[in-house]
Amino acid sequence: MACKVVQTRRKWEDCPKFTEMIDSTLYPHLSQIQTPEDLRKFPEEELDAIAKELRAYLIQEVAKVGGHFGAGLGVIELTVALHWLFDTPNDRLVWDVGHQTYPHKILTGRRDTIATVKQKGGVAPFPKREESEYDTFGVGHSSTSISAALGMAIALQAQKDPRKVVAIIGDGALTGGMAFEALAHGGGLSDDPEREEPNMIVILNDNQMSISENVGGITQMLGKLTSSTTLNKIRDGAKHLLGDKHAGPAKVVKRWEEQWKGTFLPSTIFEQMGFHYTGPIDGNDLPALLKALRLLKDRKGPQLLHIMTTKGKGYELAEGDQIGYHAVSPFDPTMGMVYEPGTVKKPTYTDVFGEWICDMAAADSKLLGITPAMREGSGLVRFSKEYPSRYFDVAIAEQHAVTLAAGMACERMKPVVAIYSTFLQRAYDQLIHDVAIQNLDVLFAIDRAGVVGPDGATHAGNLDLSYLRCVPNMVVMVPSDENECREMLTTGYQYEGPAAVRYPRGTGPGVALGPALNTLPIGVAQKRRDGERIALLVFGPPLAPALKVAEEFNATVVNMRYAKPLDRNMIVDLAKSHDILVTIEDNVVAGGAGSGVAELLSAENIRTRVVHLGLPDEFQHHGSREELLEEAGIDEAGIRKTLQALSV
Repeated sequence: MACKVVQTRRKWEDCPKFTEMIDSTLYPHLSQIQTPEDLRKFPEEELDAIAKELRAYLIQEVAKVGGHFGAGLGVIELTVALHWLFDTPNDRLVWDVGHQTYPHKILTGRRDTIATVKQKGGVAPFPKREESEYDTFGVGHSSTSISAALGMAIALQAQKDPRKVVAIIGDGALTGGMAFEALAHGGGLSDDPEREEPNMIVILNDNQMSISENVGGITQMLGKLTSSTTLNKIRDGAKHLLGDKHAGPAKVVKRWEEQWKGTFLPSTIFEQMGFHYTGPIDGNDLPALLKALRLLKDRKGPQLLHIMTTKGKGYELAEGDQIGYHAVSPFDPTMGMVYEPGTVKKPTYTDVFGEWICDMAAADSKLLGITPAMREGSGLVRFSKEYPSRYFDVAIAEQHAVTLAAGMACERMKPVVAIYSTFLQRAYDQLIHDVAIQNLDVLFAIDRAGVVGPDGATHAGNLDLSYLRCVPNMVVMVPSDENECREMLTTGYQYEGPAAVRYPRGTGPGVALGPALNTLPIGVAQKRRDGERIALLVFGPPLAPALKVAEEFNATVVNMRYAKPLDRNMIVDLAKSHDILVTIEDNVVAGGAGSGVAELLSAENIRTRVVHLGLPDEFQHHGSREELLEEAGIDEAGIRKTLQALSV
């Protein structure tokens, strides 16, 4: 049986299937800690030992099943310090990005189940409110913590509730513009003499990394900051002497302080935005962390603590390869990740894109590649090395990535935006307003479309056909195999206007790639099998299982290829020659490609029965891609079950 989540209490129930008792001889301290309340029973001088055990345990457990790795190792000391000093879960910790939270989960009731992370029914890989009361805010995408924490702080203040709120933002999340919107708002509230400042702490976990190395001006600015201990002491003394911050003398001293600090520090951006800045300090030095957090814990107003940490801290291989050990498959902790010599890796759809963009760049000097901090994940490593002047990593800034592409297209270049389906949601306004309305020539290469799996609902690409299909001027393509993906990328690139190719995570059926850069006719479907009575209209990856099942039921199968524009002639002909049309897609049924088929038939006044197979009208939890396809009924068994029912 799967572990069950109790929604009303938001606590993770112990589940015998997944429970593995911790070895108290290896972990004498950690074995006594199920919750932060247990942690707080230990004296401060034993916290270093607890941190060492927590790091060793994290390495041991993630090695069993894989998962996000390096970021958690970097925040071991911070996690221990926060849960020891603050009264969690009453005090609020908001993590950003969520893959830093494996140590947090171990200390908050999920120690014995952490090795089930990402597995169906197991621990979620990101903070999840319904999983635990210690997960105060669901976090999958980055740069959200300061906004959420500010909202909590304001709400608590309105209720005269003295609980503390802490946002931990790191692993590149500060490169997202939303973080600065929240900083501007939170710090700006201090300018209103009628409004009390929100009491909150923002901890900037500066490890110089996202998944790849951090890029951009913000990263350069952070690298130049040095300790401001002396300035903090001067400022605190002045505030004590001068009293009301809105009084004339205090305002004069504040302006002098900012100018004085600017003489010694390259940037005062956080102070200028209204946050009391402390740091930078060594975030892997537990005593230093405790000292700083004690000072900030009861300070009024918005505080920002800048800490420097090492991603992969304490595991030499992860420190040396911070990109490779960001997320891992199961491995031997004594040897690290070992790759079998001579192993032939089946190319993924991401690999297909990575090869295609290099081939197209060689053929057309106008091609420019853009990614929002997803070089490795989107398959752009080779392109970034072979065409560095045509490669643009804009950091975690999806909105900027899309409008940047629009600007490039205005000047007759050909931008290709490589982005995950779930992250394109963050730039939907830019896609509509800046690209589609102006009918600009931008190609969107949309990875991780449809069912994604282990990362859960926050990373699922189950909505893109619905949100793309309704946008005028868009061409939306759905490949069913590797070579078709390559041909569609070329088609979208050559098309004059906005186009999208959405492809799934992982491998396809294994169709070999053609070397040429061939195109496909726009809006033309491909009949793959002639049958009787039932016609399967398949959009993308479900084609392979649909073809297998169709043999059993003598059903017609059509590879639809395009969600927009639909092949009107094909659909009308099938509707007139078959009793039932079954649309199949790895997108939500609501508003998806199948809905487009139904709309077309309604407009043509054709009343053939249409059955829609797709993803459910709910957020699927984490599990393997195969498990979630089975759950949705769009794997081979699910399609067979539907056709059996229709054949009765």
